[in-house]
Amino acid sequence: MIQAGIIGGAGYTAGELIRLLLVHSKTEINFVYSTSSAGKKLSAIHQDLVGSSDQCFTDTVNTEVDVLFLCLGHGNSKVFLEKNTFSETTKIIDLSNDFRLTPDAVFQNKHFIYGLPELNKSAIQSAQFIANPGCFATAIQLAILPLAANALVKDAIHVNAVTGATGAGTALSPTTHFTWRVDNFSHYKAFTHQHLGEIHQSVDALQEGLQSQIHFITNRGNFSRGIFATVYTKYDGSLEAAQTLFKTYYKDAEFTTVSDTPLHLKQVVNTNKCLLHLEVHEGKLLITSAIDNLLKGASGQAVHNMNLMFGFEAHLGLQLKANYF
Repeated sequence: MIQAGIIGGAGYTAGELIRLLLVHSKTEINFVYSTSSAGKKLSAIHQDLVGSSDQCFTDTVNTEVDVLFLCLGHGNSKVFLEKNTFSETTKIIDLSNDFRLTPDAVFQNKHFIYGLPELNKSAIQSAQFIANPGCFATAIQLAILPLAANALVKDAIHVNAVTGATGAGTALSPTTHFTWRVDNFSHYKAFTHQHLGEIHQSVDALQEGLQSQIHFITNRGNFSRGIFATVYTKYDGSLEAAQTLFKTYYKDAEFTTVSDTPLHLKQVVNTNKCLLHLEVHEGKLLITSAIDNLLKGASGQAVHNMNLMFGFEAHLGLQLKANYF
């Protein structure tokens, strides 16, 4: 059994991570660190854990854990690592955006590998430090990577994606409060979303000489969790050729599947899946991508990365079924 520590234990991603690690056959939760909730039971904050765990939050850390998950707000992972030193053998998986971009990937002699398994599986398997991708970035990259890998991005890429309320975190704001969110829909950060940097980085690295133009509109949906993205770009081939291209690219992917039928969010919520669907319309390829923002877009992907790093079977702790009904 490996020993796991979680930093920033009171948020949504930490709650999902705890749920996954509790049923992981090779992992034991050593501590869950939260200065705001120290001494309280985990189930006092993550109420779905009532009856599943009597463990309490702590404000102290065990520096000898085998794996450390950082579930902190963006910018706070660097601050935490500056103040806390862990064993030379401790593997670290950061769920913030602090180390995702190449200029930020080396920190305190730690080299963070970008943790998108469908892109960097081999590097992840030998890595000690992982920068877990963003939720929108995961859904959108998985829709584009097969094209870039085959030098088929010929024009601008247009993306429209909607996320559930949990994408905004636990802190209340005018646009996350129930009375504002219910029966409502809006866009935000049009063309400027912070995940664009990591999307450009991956796509441009796959297609030599490409300086991709990605026009991204993000939307707030009237539901709790999930991301549904529609992506389209110029394409000269047939639907059959596109399906073969995508299915070949993802033939060894543990959690990404190309569906022959149109998608909806209930197929992926509460799973670590990414489902993709393709259509061709008058010289344009439309790719639909659907994920759970808290699992494939955050904690589930972090556990997948941990499994790869420790040589475990990829699906350990992630044998999840969608809440279809």
